[in-house]
Amino acid sequence: MRGWMTQRWCGFRVRVDRVRGEDGMTTAEYAVGTVAACAFAAVLYQVVTGDTVLTGLTDLVDSALATLS
Repeated sequence: MRGWMTQRWCGFRVRVDRVRGEDGMTTAEYAVGTVAACAFAAVLYQVVTGDTVLTGLTDLVDSALATLS
């Protein structure tokens, strides 16, 4: 069931196609979103716990402490 309505946006009138009855995600969309979020979290974890980031943070803290001394 579709219904057209007009909304104001930044001074312009915009026609918005409003679809009723499909407000949320379906089960398949939840599954794909969950897998994507888990994959992103795994990649982010690998980056943050890698030696490059640890070395960079250690150098940053060492230089900040050396500046204060």
